[in-house]
Amino acid sequence: MPEAARRLATWEDLLAMPDDGRTYEILSGQIEGLPRPLPRHGRSQGQLYARLSGPFDPGAEGPGGGWWLIIEPDVRLAPHDVVAPDLAGWRRERMPVFPETRPIDLAPDWVCEIVSPRDGGRDRVRKADLYLRSSVGFYWILDPAERTLEAFSAHEGAWLRLGAWTEGDSPRIPPFEAIEIGVGGLFPPILQD
Repeated sequence: MPEAARRLATWEDLLAMPDDGRTYEILSGQIEGLPRPLPRHGRSQGQLYARLSGPFDPGAEGPGGGWWLIIEPDVRLAPHDVVAPDLAGWRRERMPVFPETRPIDLAPDWVCEIVSPRDGGRDRVRKADLYLRSSVGFYWILDPAERTLEAFSAHEGAWLRLGAWTEGDSPRIPPFEAIEIGVGGLFPPILQD
């Protein structure tokens, strides 16, 4: 007897998930629940947001301007792919008005995922492939455990690695190359014995 076709999850299914402190996403029609991140994840997320939002916020008088940067937005990339990237950004020329509802139905121009020890492959493979298929132009992977930042640019249907940086590096990384980012400052301090 043939197996019944599985039903693919949608945004409406995410709305029905319990409010249990987990983050829920849909990848390839399957709901996945992620546990709350470690404190170092939150620090790295906050530090990167702070460094980018000042010069690139729409009201900024700095070198960038013209971006909407959002922490953990719900983004529907396809009917059966709804993600909540750690940080996402949209150029204002593509999304002139700040979104007031969720999910956002426009793929970001830039995404940064902060790797958890439990799901590094998810961010580096499955979500990277999904973002590429969805026309995200830039993808950054921040790894607090390894204290590294990697950046990629979409190029002819593949991710082109722009570089990887660690403590002591202050690169200018597209699409935010107007500023230097002190990579070591994105992570909690290393405690000395």
